[in-house]
Parts: sequence; C-alpha cells; structure tokens
Amino acid sequence: MPKPDGRTRGRSVARRRSFLRPPGYAWILPALVFSVGLLYYSVGYTGYISTLTWNGTSPDVVHVGAANYVKAFTDPVFWLTIQHTVISFVVTFTVSTILGFVLAAILHSRPWFGGAYKVVLFVPVVLAPAVMAPVFRQIFANDGQFNWLLTHIGLGGLAQPWLAQSDTALGAILAITIWGGTGVSFILYFAAMGQLDPELLEAAELDGAGNIRRLVSIIWPNVRGTTLALATLSAIGALKTFDIPYLVTVGGPNFATEFLGTLIYRTSIPLGAVGYGAALSILLLILALSMAILLNLRRRRKGPEADA
Repeated sequence: MPKPDGRTRGRSVARRRSFLRPPGYAWILPALVFSVGLLYYSVGYTGYISTLTWNGTSPDVVHVGAANYVKAFTDPVFWLTIQHTVISFVVTFTVSTILGFVLAAILHSRPWFGGAYKVVLFVPVVLAPAVMAPVFRQIFANDGQFNWLLTHIGLGGLAQPWLAQSDTALGAILAITIWGGTGVSFILYFAAMGQLDPELLEAAELDGAGNIRRLVSIIWPNVRGTTLALATLSAIGALKTFDIPYLVTVGGPNFATEFLGTLIYRTSIPLGAVGYGAALSILLLILALSMAILLNLRRRRKGPEADA
C-alpha cells in the first residue's frame, strides 16, 4: 500500500484544522462572548435574585427558595396583568393586522401621493413613546381634544375622562398602541404584496374576480407567513408592554392598565422588592419564550405555503 506523500498529509492536516476551527469563527466570537457572557449571565443572575428577599442595596439577604414564585401565582394583580396582556395581544394584533393589510392593498393600487402616505403611516413607529405620552394625556383628558371632537359632532354624551377611570383607561392605552404599531404591519404587508406574482392577479382579474375577491381569496392566503410573523411580534410585544401604559397612566387607575412590565418596575424600584420583581421577570421570560415557540411550531405545521 503506497504511503501518502507530503501533499496528501498536508491536506489531511488542513482538513483537521478546518474542522477544529470552522471558517468565520473569529467573526462570530464577539457576539458569542456578548451573548453568553452578558445576556445569559444576566438571566442566570436574575434567576438567583428571584430566590431572595432583598431590596437591592441592603447587605441583608434572605434566601426564600420558590416563595417569590408562589407569591406571584397567588397575587391577583399578577393575574390581572396576564388578562391585560391577552386582551392587548388579541385587540392590537387583530386591528393592526386588518388596518395594515387594507392600507397596504390601497397603496399597491398606486394612488396619488403614495410616497407621502407611506411616510405618514410609518411616522408613528419611529416616534418615541416618551415624546407622545404628554400629547395623548392631553388628547384623552376630560377637557382634551377627543372629548371636544365628540361634543362638536353631536356625541357629547360620550365625553368622559378616558384615562382617569378603570372602565376606559385600558381601551385608551390599546388605541395608542394600535396607532403606534399599525405602521409596522403596513410596511410588512406592503413588502409581502410586492413579492406576489402579477400573473396570478391578472389571471384572477380575467376570470372576473373583483378587488375584494382577489384580496380575500388570493392576496390574503399568500401573505400568511407575514401574518404569522406579525402574530409572533405582537405576542412578544404584548408581554413586554411597558412604556406606553407607564408613561401615560403609570399602570392606573386601580391597576386598570397594569402590565407585567409596569408591575415588575413598580415592584422592584419604588417598592424595593427586588427578589419578587426578579421572579416576575423570569416568569415574563418563560411566557415570551413559550409564546414564540408555540407560534413557530404552528408556522411549521402550516407547511411551506405559510412562508409565502
């Protein structure tokens, strides 16, 4: 049996080195160090803090095991935040999806000043909630512009302090959220519709399908992947909700606009219950990961057509 020459041995050594050091490893190393060294460490440290009774600054630390998690599951405010999260997801996803889809279809019909419409629709997405919060507090105030509008169109009997009462505060927060998030749905649907085969739409038109029929039977099924992606984003966004309810109503009145994010902040910072706040943070992480996994599994079961 002939012995391998030097060139063959060199190639074997090179292959072994390539296996031990994959191409591009140096490029992903910084991100790997950042993810493992900071993010996962932070999650682990938060999990450790969740087993303590601690105010965040005192040297006195009491290990309580799973007591903070038991407290969370027996806390009615925690379950109220879960209820608000579910309502927020269902309402904002449904309304934003319908509005974004319809607006994208209208813009694809090439109306006049279409570029200006795109800018107007997307501006709310880039505006910081901290900038818009005082505006919306004024709009929904008892003497604000919304009540003024209702009065001048003959619906003055509906005027009320929208943010100051439990029955209407959550609805006002959801309206603000929809206003700020519809632009994302619009952009994603507009891009997805631009990828559709024009011949498919032309064939439907030749077969006598009207605009509504083409929207429902052809365009909507072919942008299903975008809808599922928006569902994932909306679910995680609902779980992470913090800025708008905190800046506009501070979770009130009477916990009417309390979400997990605002509850975690209020528990950890003003009340100083850092251990309980950490336990709520871990529960939020588990809920977000579970929701993302379930939605992705549902997308895989839909098959390749869901990615259209």
